[in-house]
Amino acid sequence: MELAIGLEPPSAFKPINTLVFHPGKCVNCGLCLQVCPHRVFAPGERRVRLAKAGDCMECGACQRNCPSGAIKVESGVGCAAAMIMAALKGSDEVNCGEDCCR
Repeated sequence: MELAIGLEPPSAFKPINTLVFHPGKCVNCGLCLQVCPHRVFAPGERRVRLAKAGDCMECGACQRNCPSGAIKVESGVGCAAAMIMAALKGSDEVNCGEDCCR
C-alpha cells in the first residue's frame, strides 16, 4: 500500500493547493529540489521529503521534471494569479494563498 502525502484539511476547508506527493514512487533524483521556486521539497535520506506543501504555487515545474511520477499538481491553477497580483501590487514577493485564486 502506498501512502500519498498532500494537504488534507478538515472537510469544512478547501485545500490551499493541489499538490500531492507519493514518496513511495520517489527515486531521489533531486530534480524537484532544483526546479521548485519555493523550496517545497527538501533532501531526505532515501527520497526527498515534502517540507513546505503550503508554499506550493502550483507552477508545475516539479511534476514536469519528476521522472517517476511521484508528484502531481494542477499546474497553472494558482501561480499565474499570484504573479499577476504581485505585479499589480508592486510586490517582489509572490504568495498564493486562500484569497489569491480561489
